[in-house]
Amino acid sequence: MRKTTAGAEAPATATGFKENASRPGTHPVPVADSSGPTRGSGYCLVVHVLSPEEESQQQKLGLLWWKLDEQAPLAQKHLVCGPVRAAGAPSTLTAPEYYELRLAQVRAASALKHSRDLAQDPAWTETFRVLAAATIKFEMLSKAPQSQLLLDLADSISTKGTKSGTFVMYNCARLATLFEGYQRGVEQGLYPTFPPVSSLDFSLLREEGEWLLLFNSVLPFPDLLSQTAALDGAHQAPGLHITARTEMVCKFLVQLSMDFSSYYNRVHILGEPRPHLFGQMFARLQLLRAVQEVLHTGLATLGLPPLSYI
Repeated sequence: MRKTTAGAEAPATATGFKENASRPGTHPVPVADSSGPTRGSGYCLVVHVLSPEEESQQQKLGLLWWKLDEQAPLAQKHLVCGPVRAAGAPSTLTAPEYYELRLAQVRAASALKHSRDLAQDPAWTETFRVLAAATIKFEMLSKAPQSQLLLDLADSISTKGTKSGTFVMYNCARLATLFEGYQRGVEQGLYPTFPPVSSLDFSLLREEGEWLLLFNSVLPFPDLLSQTAALDGAHQAPGLHITARTEMVCKFLVQLSMDFSSYYNRVHILGEPRPHLFGQMFARLQLLRAVQEVLHTGLATLGLPPLSYI
C-alpha cells in the first residue's frame, strides 16, 4: 500500500492485497496451512501495511495486541511501502481524483486512435475502466514496494509506450484478435480444425523470436510465480518483514509483450490456406496459445482481466 504525499490512499502494491489492503493498517490474511502457531480457535497471518515512519509505532501496537488479546495471532508481519509523490500535482490530490485523471487520459487516447469519442459508448465503458486500472497498477507495482514512486501526471496514455500497462493490454488484445481470425477462417473453410498437440511438428519453429518467447517467457514463468508468492508460507518465514515482488511480474509482462510484439510484426502467423503451410501455422499458434496463457495468468496476479479489443 502506498500513500500520496497528501495522505490520500492509493492502490495497494501487493497483488494479494487488492481487496484486503484498501487502506494502511492491519489486514488479516487467511492461511491455508493451519499447522502454524495459534492462540485462538483459528489461525491467520496478519500483515501490517505501513510506511517507514509508521513501522516503529505499529510494532509496539502489534506487541500490545498480542499481550492483551488471547485471540491475537502469533504471526504478524510488516509490509513496508514507500511514498508516492506526484510531480506538479496539487497537495489535495486524492486517489479517486488520480483515477479519474488516468481514466480521462485513456478516453482521450482512444478517441485519438479511433478518430471518434467512445466515452459515451456502453460497449467501451468496461474497457476504459480496465485500461485505467492497468495504467495505474503498472505505474505503482513496477517499483519495489519500499521504494519511493514519482508519478508524472502529465504523461499521456499510448499503446506505443513499451513500458506501460496499456502496452501489455494492447498485446493481449492482439493475441485475442489473432485467434478470432483463425476461428473465422475455420468457419469459412479456409483452415482445418486445430489438430491434437501431440501431432504438431515443433521443429518447424525456426524463427529466433519463437525460441525467445519459449525460453525467456513460457518456460521460466512457473519459477517467476513461485518467487512472487509473498504470502504463501509467510507465517513460517523468519523475521518481521515480508515483501511483495510485484515489480518482477510487471517487468516480466512488459518484456513478454515487447518480445511478442517484435515477433508478431515480423511474422505472418495466419498464412495462405495451403495444406503444406498448415504444419508451421499450427506450431506457431500453439506457441502463441502458451504465450496467451502466460499473459492472462500474469495479469490475473495483478487483478487485471484480459481484453479482447482496445
